Amino acid sequence: MRSPGELRNIGLARALSKLGFCSRSAAFALIRSGQVQVNGRVVRDAETPVHLEKDRVAVGGQRVSAANKVYLALNKPRGVVTTAADEKNRRTVYEFLPPGTPWLAPVGRLDKASEGLLLLTNDSEWAATLLDPETHFDKTYHVQIAAVATEPLLRDLTTGVRIKGDWFRVKRVRVVRRGEKNSWLEVVLDEGKNRQIRRILEVLQIEVLRLVRVGIGPIVLGELAKGDVRALTRSEKEEIDQAMRRAYS
Repeated sequence: MRSPGELRNIGLARALSKLGFCSRSAAFALIRSGQVQVNGRVVRDAETPVHLEKDRVAVGGQRVSAANKVYLALNKPRGVVTTAADEKNRRTVYEFLPPGTPWLAPVGRLDKASEGLLLLTNDSEWAATLLDPETHFDKTYHVQIAAVATEPLLRDLTTGVRIKGDWFRVKRVRVVRRGEKNSWLEVVLDEGKNRQIRRILEVLQIEVLRLVRVGIGPIVLGELAKGDVRALTRSEKEEIDQAMRRAYS
C-alpha cells in the first residue's frame, strides 16, 4: 500500500472517490454537469489529473477534504441488492446504514439471493487491496444445499469444474451438518470470481437453498443481527493492515 507521501496525479473522478466524497460513477456525473472545480476552474473531463496534496478540488464551490476513514461490517439480508440505487426499486444495502453515515462503497459484492457479511468503506485504496488476490484473504461461506453431501461431492468442489474456459474451484469445504434431504457446507474461497459457489454447484446439478458469508479474513459475522451494522474493531483493522503489508513487502 502507498503511504500518503507517495501520492501521484490521479484522474479527477478517482480523486473524488479517494477523498470519500462519492462513488466514481457519481463523480463522473458531477464532473459532466460542471459542478466540480479544480483550483477555482470548472473541469468537465473526469480524467483530468489532480494531486490530492497540492490541488484544491471543490464541488459546488465547497472544497472537498479527505473524509475520516470509515470501515463497517453489515449483515446483509437476503433479497437486498449491493448498489446505491436500483432501477427496479429493490431494497439496497444503503437502507441499513445509520443516518449521517458518509458515502461508503461495498468491498466486493453479495448477490441479491445471498446474505451475510458485507464490508463497506470510503477508503477505496484499502478496499482494492483487500480484494486483490495477492493479499490472499479467505472468504468463508455457509451454504445450504438441497442434497445430502457425499465425499465425491466434496472432492468435486475442491477439484473444480470448467465454465466457459475458466476453472472454478473452492479452496476448502467441510460438512457442517447433514439432514435427510439437505446439508450445510462450510466453503472457503481465496478467489473472487462472480457467483463462484453457485456456478460450481449449478454445474454439479446441486440446488443452493441458502448462501451466507460468515467471514472475510479475520473479520467474522458472529452474532451481528440481520440488517445490523458495526464498525470494524481496531484489532480487526490492524490484523488486515498487517497482512496487506506482508503481501506487498
